[in-house]
Amino acid sequence: MIEKDKVKALVEQWLEGKEYFLTDLTVTPDDCITVEIDHADGVWIDDCVQLSRFIEEHLSRDEEDYELEVGSAGLGQPFKVLRQWQNHLGKTVEVLTADGRKLKGTLTEATDEQITLDIPTKVQVEGKKRPVLQDVPNTLPMAEVKQGRYLIDFK
Repeated sequence: MIEKDKVKALVEQWLEGKEYFLTDLTVTPDDCITVEIDHADGVWIDDCVQLSRFIEEHLSRDEEDYELEVGSAGLGQPFKVLRQWQNHLGKTVEVLTADGRKLKGTLTEATDEQITLDIPTKVQVEGKKRPVLQDVPNTLPMAEVKQGRYLIDFK
């Protein structure tokens, strides 16, 4: 069986000096290797091909037969690492909380400990008869975030 740490070290070696980052890596018991990378501006297929070839150059098919898939994290897929959250600051995201609530808002902060969303909320403003829609900051500890993803808007 191919060691996950060995593949991870190869990926990190290829990523060195590049703005790409690893979002997910799996190696199944039957040696199916899946590598997902991401970049603030998106992932180019040519770079996936380069990474795939780099890994293949350093693994021997004579020693172990394996299947290799290299791709991007995917637009609209759940965030898997903090850097994905940080790349989407200022953008609309959807968050599923641990207690099952879905929140939609503009991501304004993302750290290891917490995220902050500006969520459009009707607020009663002094001097106004009707509530006014305003962005209200909502901070959530990361422990309460089950998943988050970029919300694609086709409007």
